[in-house]
Amino acid sequence: MKSETWTSYYVPDGSSDDGRERFVSTRATAGPWTERAQHGGPPAALLGRAIEAVTEPGRVVGRFAMDLLGPIPVGPLALAARVVRPGRTVALVEAAMDDLGSGRTVARAQAWTFPASDAGPVQDLTPLPHTPAQGRHEEPPATWNRVGYLDSVEWRWIEGAVTRQGPGTVWMRPAVPLVPGEEMSGLQRLLTCVDSASGVSAAVDADTWGFLNTELTVHVLRPPVGEWICLVAETSLGPGAVGVAASTVYDESGPVGRSAQALLVVPER
Repeated sequence: MKSETWTSYYVPDGSSDDGRERFVSTRATAGPWTERAQHGGPPAALLGRAIEAVTEPGRVVGRFAMDLLGPIPVGPLALAARVVRPGRTVALVEAAMDDLGSGRTVARAQAWTFPASDAGPVQDLTPLPHTPAQGRHEEPPATWNRVGYLDSVEWRWIEGAVTRQGPGTVWMRPAVPLVPGEEMSGLQRLLTCVDSASGVSAAVDADTWGFLNTELTVHVLRPPVGEWICLVAETSLGPGAVGVAASTVYDESGPVGRSAQALLVVPER
């Protein structure tokens, strides 16, 4: 792992005149396709952090949906969040991420928030039949950009592999914080990891096909607890350029949610 020189995925850079919070992306955010564009996990987590910042205390995110409007460069960003639809029961919050280099909005997210309560039905918290300690490490393909997000996460594979096509099960633990001096919330840790479902369950050869997700939708049963997140993922392909990567997400106590991603599947040129 090459994350020893990274202190975080993002470094705060103050606020802009219009109140947007500014950040500088570190190389730890770089995705597997190119060192110039970010993996979807850290931006999702940063948008989740912005949403949590304007969410009233005593509420939890039940659904998070992010649209990627284009590649997110590894560089300076600005974020703003607001409550779109307040409510005593459910409320809708949105956040936007702008690339300060180009001035364009590169990602948007919306989240439905629900009251946190201990009065709901009892959840089945049966743990998975395996633990992170039982997983194995698997190196990504040499053709991928490995000095970035892939090296910022500790991977422990139970089923499948990053080099193997088909469904996969992997435990994940980010090795760096989202921003310096802050412990990731359960939601932020979940979002840092869950965008990887399309790679965990790649249905086509990554050296000859590109499978880029245009969005990420996560339904959260409860905030995960602890450092480790497990994705049990599978990708389905359509006859054209559409694929769907879905996962059931766990912590070491049991299920925490489900995710889905619409994929653009095209031959590499």
